[in-house]
Amino acid sequence: MMDMNNKILGNRGEKEAAAYLENHGYTIRERNFRAKTGEIDIIAGKGNTIIFVEVKTRASYAYGMPSEAVTAAKQRKIIRTAELYIQSRRLYGCLCRFDVLEVLAPRSGSLSFRLLENAFEA
Repeated sequence: MMDMNNKILGNRGEKEAAAYLENHGYTIRERNFRAKTGEIDIIAGKGNTIIFVEVKTRASYAYGMPSEAVTAAKQRKIIRTAELYIQSRRLYGCLCRFDVLEVLAPRSGSLSFRLLENAFEA
């Protein structure tokens, strides 16, 4: 169960992640897209590609790299949810990829980001 501090940290990370992506030439299409199969944190576009971004925010690396939390089971949920998004928006035949954006948000100091493009494939 996620405690309130983790929820606040996660929400801050997702907000900052969206700004980071916009500053790097991405267009934010949607945030927190929910379907019966799960949720996608950020759906962005760059060029003619739709990018499904899983944001993982941590206060430290004490429990490993944030991207390590994106397990094979989590990847399958994201892929199924992305398929529903594509169907609901009639975006058949679009180019898409799955990225993981790690956000390190230490209690003291500034945020840092590490974008893993094509972190996994459908």
